Amino acid sequence: MADIKITPLGGVREFGKNMYLVEVNDQIFILDAGLKYAEMDMLGVDFVIPDISYLIENKARVAGIFLTHGHADSIGALPYIVAELKVPVFASELTIELAKINVKNYDASRKFNDFHVVDENTEIDFGQAVVSFFTTTHTIPDSLGVVIAASSGTIVYTGDFRFDPAVAKGYRTNMRRLAEIGNNGVLALLSSSPNALSTVQSASEHEIYEKIYDYIDDAQGRVIIACNAGNLGRIQQVLDAAIKIGRRVAFTGEDMDQIIETARRLKKLKIVDPKAIIKPSEIKKYEDDEVVILETGRMGEPLKILGEMAHHRHKFVQIKDGDLVLSVTSPTVSFETTIARIENDVYKAGGVMKMLSSDLKISGHANARDLQFMLDILRPKNLIPIQGEYRELHAHAELAMDMGMLPEHIFIGKRGETVEFDGDEMVPSGVIMAENVMIDGSGVGDIGSVVLRDRKVLSEDGIFIAVITISKHDKKIVSKSRVHTRGFVYVKTSRDLMREAGELVNETVDKYLAGKTFEWAELKGNIRDALGKFLYDQTHRKPVILPVVMEARNPQELNKYHGKNKKD
Repeated sequence: MADIKITPLGGVREFGKNMYLVEVNDQIFILDAGLKYAEMDMLGVDFVIPDISYLIENKARVAGIFLTHGHADSIGALPYIVAELKVPVFASELTIELAKINVKNYDASRKFNDFHVVDENTEIDFGQAVVSFFTTTHTIPDSLGVVIAASSGTIVYTGDFRFDPAVAKGYRTNMRRLAEIGNNGVLALLSSSPNALSTVQSASEHEIYEKIYDYIDDAQGRVIIACNAGNLGRIQQVLDAAIKIGRRVAFTGEDMDQIIETARRLKKLKIVDPKAIIKPSEIKKYEDDEVVILETGRMGEPLKILGEMAHHRHKFVQIKDGDLVLSVTSPTVSFETTIARIENDVYKAGGVMKMLSSDLKISGHANARDLQFMLDILRPKNLIPIQGEYRELHAHAELAMDMGMLPEHIFIGKRGETVEFDGDEMVPSGVIMAENVMIDGSGVGDIGSVVLRDRKVLSEDGIFIAVITISKHDKKIVSKSRVHTRGFVYVKTSRDLMREAGELVNETVDKYLAGKTFEWAELKGNIRDALGKFLYDQTHRKPVILPVVMEARNPQELNKYHGKNKKD
């Protein structure tokens, strides 16, 4: 009998950063390797990836990484993981090609090339378990679910999915394969939950195409469309509609050329008239009513780039009178304030902004009825809701209970919480390290909560710097303090405050030097404490206080400072 453990390293009680570990005896199977885009309070952070400390400690046990689809929430962290683990990666043809683009864009993983293409007919025997796959419907072709069959039972991971019988080839769920998996028995189901609170049926892909066509056809000027780069289904609809109407299409998003070329080469994206695709630099050669501009943004978020266009900071496109700006993405609730600001900026620039989601229910994720349908087909003994905020995971659990599943067979875990099969049933069995790892530029994990807190304070209350030079040997001040500030107060109108702060630093240092002990850290701490209390009493604000204490070590330095003071 196999010992089975399941642990989420991300993707639970949050949206994105999907990564789940299934341990079968001494082998570890990694399901997805995604990132999460930084939240508003993560100042300066580009995105967040899962903590792989546990995997690094157990790298010899890792059998492979299994990717469900080519979106950043499933493949975005892959470069950082394979740079450390060097384990094989398995996915569909398109997902592998998109993953390769990500991996080659990161210096530490550029040489990695252990990729393996699989499909729904693939079965891989790893000794402790057999891994197979099934096709799913999502907003990108070649999406797969993963099945891990061990002697003790089968684990099924859905990845992102929904049900839509009207989708095009390459996007269809294989219902017969799902039924076969269910008939063989499922010990635990890891099922996607982002749309679990909705009972509204999402619009079919045909309905979405018709609405996009109408928007472009009715527009009198340019049409600027915001779409996620990974949503190839939506990009295909935009291309089909624009070309049919007779408009040229310009792609302005970063890395879009690579993605489009890859999708075209694999025949996952069809362009009926290649001559209809123009370069961004060629936009001005055509009349406004002859152009569609498709913006896919940076880091998967095209809506923010619309703000740059509205403020005329975009390299190729500036929103002007007569432009129709159409968002065909489905933004999260947390992004609503940003969207409202962007929409306001678009109107100020002379454009008109429309949201496809205002007219149709669009989602690439299963709604409540889809989730119950998946449960009905697979009939799992245990359910682990994943991929969503807590409210969505909880809603998924309630849907399962409505179908008769007992609460003790449903596990809404936190990151790092392990569920284990004890031979009879699944039970919680400990916690492993699963913190957020923040990526800031080229830095990986060097940004922690303390740095973020300081950035927040700097953004709100600024910085206050006090510089003073002392002689440790003579226990006296060589050059009296000078204070500087940025983002705290306007110096010209706060001269008295700055003078009093400088005097306070001198008094604090004199008092400390009169004592019997000397520690640099203690001296700086005293300055920081004294200034902090004084500045808060005067302004009710708490800037970051940076004391800089320098030491004059020899007579020449002392004479230099004394001479400077005499001139002053």
